[in-house]
Amino acid sequence: KMTQQMRDLQLAQARKPPGPSSPNAAKRLYRNLSGKFRVNYTSFDEGSLAGRGEKEKLRKSYLFQSNAALFEAVELQDLDRVRELLKQYSPEELDLNTPNSEGLLPLDIAIMTNNAPIARALLQAGAKESPHFVSLESRSLHLSTLVREAEQRVNELTAQVVNEAPNADCSEKEKQLKAWEWRYRLYKRMKAGFEHARVPDAPTNVHLSVSSSSSVQVTFWEPLSVNSAVVTKYKVEWSCSPTFSPLLGEAVIDKLKNLHFTIQGLVSGTAYYVQVSAYNMKGWGPPQASVPPFAIPSNWREYDGRAPRRRGQAEALDHLLGQVKTVHQHCVCHEPCKNQPQSRKHSVSKSLKHLFHSSSKFLKTLKRGLYLTAIFYKDDNILVTHEDQIPVVEIDDTYSCLLMQDFLWFTKVSCMWDEILWLRQCVTVSQSSCSCILQTRFKMLLAISQMQGLLGIQDLGQVFFEPVKDKQGNILIVTLKEVKTNQTFESVRWVPICKLQTSRKSVSSPEEPTALDMLLISLQDKLAYHQRSSHALSPGLYLGYLKLCSAVDQIRVLVPEQLPNILCHVKIRSNPNISREEWEWLQKMASVDEPVPVETEAETSQNHLFQELQVAIKELMTLVNIPLPEAKDFRLYSQEVLDFGGQVSFLLLLPPSDDVCTAPGQNNPYTPCSGFLTLPLQIFELGEEG
Repeated sequence: KMTQQMRDLQLAQARKPPGPSSPNAAKRLYRNLSGKFRVNYTSFDEGSLAGRGEKEKLRKSYLFQSNAALFEAVELQDLDRVRELLKQYSPEELDLNTPNSEGLLPLDIAIMTNNAPIARALLQAGAKESPHFVSLESRSLHLSTLVREAEQRVNELTAQVVNEAPNADCSEKEKQLKAWEWRYRLYKRMKAGFEHARVPDAPTNVHLSVSSSSSVQVTFWEPLSVNSAVVTKYKVEWSCSPTFSPLLGEAVIDKLKNLHFTIQGLVSGTAYYVQVSAYNMKGWGPPQASVPPFAIPSNWREYDGRAPRRRGQAEALDHLLGQVKTVHQHCVCHEPCKNQPQSRKHSVSKSLKHLFHSSSKFLKTLKRGLYLTAIFYKDDNILVTHEDQIPVVEIDDTYSCLLMQDFLWFTKVSCMWDEILWLRQCVTVSQSSCSCILQTRFKMLLAISQMQGLLGIQDLGQVFFEPVKDKQGNILIVTLKEVKTNQTFESVRWVPICKLQTSRKSVSSPEEPTALDMLLISLQDKLAYHQRSSHALSPGLYLGYLKLCSAVDQIRVLVPEQLPNILCHVKIRSNPNISREEWEWLQKMASVDEPVPVETEAETSQNHLFQELQVAIKELMTLVNIPLPEAKDFRLYSQEVLDFGGQVSFLLLLPPSDDVCTAPGQNNPYTPCSGFLTLPLQIFELGEEG
């Protein structure tokens, strides 16, 4: 019956064209196709094709050739060519999981010749084993049949070559004989590989962790043994019993790019045991229990029933802003502005023409005062006016000493670029008070409106964390925005940054450059800061270092230059969740004066977290250049875990309470020397919120 099934399979596959007739022919096809595969179908002259049908036929022809070349590359054990084909074509275009005329798939050939690198490359691309090998017997029978038929064909061709006189037909049969001898050796090698293989060993480093109140995550590595066949899938099983009887569920993992699995839909507070086993062509290997042996789905908030800190805050702020708008919408101060058109209604393309209009109010030179400049950049280009100037507008020509409070107020306004008109109208109400602060802030709103109107763009971007000041009394508030769209605008002038820097004629001396010259000199640094400040951390639990320093008018926070929107940090693990048991252990550790000994041999989540924290603290102290003995009085912030969007969480490491914030003039032993900067605390909070 099994023999009949194999014959039926071969008959079903007989319609597929056979492979090359000789190994030399295979290599020639393989070599020739290497160049042809790089052809871009759209490069053909459309007029040379009779129609869509012929183009589709041509495309299918190339895809068939790519499928044949993949088989040849696997058989010839050419890893580089296999990777090239997998990168160039999709699995569907390669027919990656369609058997050839011998009933084999590329992955079958790779694992039965025990070529682990090629097998892994195929598995990561989504390759499968042949579904026809439903048992060990069926695979063994199929291989024996292939070997026997190849041997029979070799014997027949050998007899014909020996008995026939030399002629053209004999030469062709010699080629066929060499091809079948090569294929006979391949099938024998595959058969021997299958017979000598054994079931895989158990996976290694099977680690279980709590990922939420209703899920646990298991991670693992492949078996250590190199003698068994390539592992093609894994099985995760879970149960409430340490004997795994009964099983609550199981999952087969055949996508091997990342060896982890999250078990969802579990009951909070219930212990779950997990084990993992590996599979190869000889069957399933023994299971490996996880470490720790069980996990209880939970979250640190369950320790004291604490609600998320930010729950409902955004909605409450929106509601509050709506109430304020309602109160002000009937104000007399709004009457003069009712007929003013919204600048956002102007198309960007039309409004950008103001950049080149003769009546443009952009400034070419600075006098003593306060100014606003907007940096719009795309790749290595920057948006400039018709005079090749960065857009600059005046805020106040009598303001020569920018107060930090005014600057920080401006940064908060940058969160409401769309509401500038409304804010300007509201501030007008209080003009009669003649408050110097209100007048300055009203002028800031006017300058923002002017910049938005001239550019035709509402969103001016992110405010750079400090203004640019020169010795002449000029102060520049800088906004930065990256233009990522490919949309082009009529008459817009994009200039390479390097060209703008080299072509600008400075009107100041090198000893006392103006604020504009200082801006151009440091432009790349500011753009780099802007790009880095928008980077996000990968999911996980992090250990952050909180270090502040105070000045007369502000508090600044230490951040890394490469990621200035986040505290100095190192990654503890990829799982961001802190379980209830782990948090309870941290609370106990924080409540005692002397260190609590930990049972290093105990297989618990608390012990694993303790080991992870030890490694993270050493790494963090090295990062911020603090000798480990000096960190003996540091402590973990135990009031809460800082959550950022559910995928990133932080534990904070704090210096001694007297050294968390360094006062002006105070010696600061806990601040690193290079690779870091200090941001105003309010600026850091705005960046973190973003």
